[in-house]
Amino acid sequence: MNTWRLPAEWEPQSGVQLTWPHPDTDWAYMLDEITETYVQMALEISKREPLLIVAPDPQEALDAIKPHATPEQWNNITTLACPTNDTWARDHGFITLVNSQGQRQLLDFRFNGWGEKFAADKDNAINKHIFEAIQNGTAESKDARLLKQMVDGIYSCQLDFVLEGGSIESDGQGTIYTTTCCLTAPHRNQPMTQDDIEKELKKRLHAHTIVWLDDDELPGDDTDGHIDTVARAVPGGLLRLPLPQPIYDEDGKQLPATYANFLIINGAVLCPTYNQPDADQEALRRIGEAFPQHEIIGIDCRSIIRQHGSLHCCTMQFPAVNDR
Repeated sequence: MNTWRLPAEWEPQSGVQLTWPHPDTDWAYMLDEITETYVQMALEISKREPLLIVAPDPQEALDAIKPHATPEQWNNITTLACPTNDTWARDHGFITLVNSQGQRQLLDFRFNGWGEKFAADKDNAINKHIFEAIQNGTAESKDARLLKQMVDGIYSCQLDFVLEGGSIESDGQGTIYTTTCCLTAPHRNQPMTQDDIEKELKKRLHAHTIVWLDDDELPGDDTDGHIDTVARAVPGGLLRLPLPQPIYDEDGKQLPATYANFLIINGAVLCPTYNQPDADQEALRRIGEAFPQHEIIGIDCRSIIRQHGSLHCCTMQFPAVNDR
């Protein structure tokens, strides 16, 4: 039976995507600071699995990484040159299904800048660029091989439906968790009702159960309340975490700092920290209890939250095939 499913994030991965900051993004005023954070993420990921870097000029990213990378890490990095509006790979990246026949299905949903708040035309085309690069072999030989290993699958156009990767969580068994405040927010899939949206999620993600959380969105969150800011799927259920002490920008507006925005990779969990030792350590401890076989690694995300996201928002994993 060829049954598709959306794997849990803790299942084996073939790689992770980062969409790199550059001078034409909102990061321009703090490019050195955010690049340092992205380099740290890139090194931790490439230590354990392949990494795809998407950027208009990937050489800028490679130049930042290379002085710090071991040969093994360097060989785990591939790049793709294409235009981008911003850097939030979680929300413009493929949502990838797998089946028992060892296949991937690459779902390309429409990303519209979190309800038409921001320009997203270039980001919404990244997935097609990735797929075309695999099909056409336009990358260099090593890059083409690694890219195909990470991402190759059956392309599935879902551009008639708005869905961001940060708005859903999967247990790998057919249950999808999401938030009412996000998926029913304006300028996404109206005039669909919540029942209509649930039917579409079940059909498109091959899910049997949709669990809707009614949590309010975090102060400063411009995604309308992505689930990966408030609760995360872990083996055995949902993990809710303490919040950091409030962090404000230079204008006194609260930023959406959250410990829930961690990334699970092969053998490790990369966790946001905010230079709040007691709260940081408590969050790392709780995440460690949920993932006792993983190395728990803190990454200072005070730079990322200045653009209203965190670590998980910057990344999108690709599931491995032939391995549950």
